Amino acid sequence: MEYRELMVRAAWLYHVESLTQQQIAERMNITRRRVNEILSEALEAGVVRISFDSVLAESVELEAKLRKRFSLQDAVVVPTPTEPALLHSVLGRGAAGFLGRLIQTQKPASIGVGWGSTLRETIQHIPSLNEPQIKVRSMMGGLTQGSEINTFEIVRGFAQVLNAQCRYFVAPIYAESPESRDAIISQAVFQRTFKQICEVDVAYLSVGDVSQQSLQVRYGLPEGMTEQILRQAGAVGDLMGRYLDAAGKEIDHPLNRQVLAPEMEDFRRIGCRIVASGGPHKHKILQAVAQNGLINVLITDADSAKAMLAAK
Repeated sequence: MEYRELMVRAAWLYHVESLTQQQIAERMNITRRRVNEILSEALEAGVVRISFDSVLAESVELEAKLRKRFSLQDAVVVPTPTEPALLHSVLGRGAAGFLGRLIQTQKPASIGVGWGSTLRETIQHIPSLNEPQIKVRSMMGGLTQGSEINTFEIVRGFAQVLNAQCRYFVAPIYAESPESRDAIISQAVFQRTFKQICEVDVAYLSVGDVSQQSLQVRYGLPEGMTEQILRQAGAVGDLMGRYLDAAGKEIDHPLNRQVLAPEMEDFRRIGCRIVASGGPHKHKILQAVAQNGLINVLITDADSAKAMLAAK
């Protein structure tokens, strides 16, 4: 299915969007020669006729619309599974294919990662590569509860499958207070760490909503903080532990001054900022981060893509 998906994507870009083979190679992170081969095989296999004979054609069309609507560098849309419990796995497969191609063609020196169920699934599906020059870094503090939110396990997992180097960020996601956060960040070792985090070539993260479906809401909020308080402050979800409103701006709340993660303006300077998330509970936060230009690559499911495109 992954190879057939490549055939459909390449054929769509060539025959419908009129991209050159070189442009397609750059868009899909493969060589121009490979694009030529795929296009030929798409014709031979009957994928390209008068119309596209594939259920994946809808996803490719949605990707093009997302790129145009939100000025994205790229987008990957996977079919929405009928069973919601499979969504993380489906998104992880889509993200793994994209990351694998990106790493092999662009050879990034460093990759920053967050944590979450989709990232854990990505590790399960990404092809084993030998990239010892790559440094895999934690993008933010984390917790010790559960594999999905164990930042050490996520970073180590990516490093192992890529045969890359680990760089942990040993800190909680939130300090006890804004003053405590300032005291921690003022230490030279943390200043160096934050500088290195913001200099990664690729950032790969997920986003969270403001409900009990969010791992961060369930396990990561400081004592006394609830989703009700965050919603009352205008939050629709978080990126790297920073809670944002519907316009993608940080809410004015002390919690955002306690988080041990890069400032948003520093994050924006990273060249490739990927978010992989989906599901009805993520629609508002996905819309927010895309609308405000916080990300430039989106990996999501078809239903979420349609909801984002339908929103005013």
